[in-house]
Amino acid sequence: MSVADKPQKKSGGLGETVSVIIQALLLALVIRTFLFQPFSIPSGSMRPTLLEGDYLFVTKWAYGYSRYSLPFSPNLFSGRVWASEPQRGDVVVFKFPPNPSLDYIKRVIGLPGDRIQMRDGQLFINDVGVPRVKVGQIDNPDITEVNRPVDVYRETLPNGVSYDTLDLTPNSIGDNTREFVVPEGHYFMMGDNRDNSNDSRFSVGYVPAENLVGRANIIFFSIADGASPLEIWKWPTLVRGSRLFTSVH
Repeated sequence: MSVADKPQKKSGGLGETVSVIIQALLLALVIRTFLFQPFSIPSGSMRPTLLEGDYLFVTKWAYGYSRYSLPFSPNLFSGRVWASEPQRGDVVVFKFPPNPSLDYIKRVIGLPGDRIQMRDGQLFINDVGVPRVKVGQIDNPDITEVNRPVDVYRETLPNGVSYDTLDLTPNSIGDNTREFVVPEGHYFMMGDNRDNSNDSRFSVGYVPAENLVGRANIIFFSIADGASPLEIWKWPTLVRGSRLFTSVH
């Protein structure tokens, strides 16, 4: 019998299909655990940088790995492995300290040992005011969530990272705070929407390094008005095309 005459092994069938599905799930699990994880933005606390309806990828290896890097956060170990410090100004996904089942996203403002305070709407780090310059107004409810013009201020942190913040309400409760001293192994987080953000000034408190999940990297999809990305028929009018595949900074 020649080679061409040998019986061919049958392929396909339920067993092979199951095997392919299992391999795909394992690959997805590895990517989600160690490389990238998708997140959606559920609130307006990071406006104008991030909007409700933004979908983004978070880089998991940016700060090393903790038990919160794993699905369901099993208590297998404490602390972080291959740890790397976040930089001031990074936009970070982390587990809400009072309830680690919840994911929060804010900007790193204070590093361990820093003294943080808000005075009349200006941020002070180690008793030095962070430069805050009014750059204009936004009159777009999709960005501000209110039907009126909102002042926008550009802040520049000591390491040169700049970003825009919203000033929805003059003399709000978060515009004047006590001085916070960031403990070792913790970080002070704030939202860019300063008057509408539950962050380290309030119930979030200091965020332990172990609670960091990853650094926000890129917006891969964005849709307005609370629509689902699965509602494809709404894409022509609701997809925010200018935000697709833009970096988060």
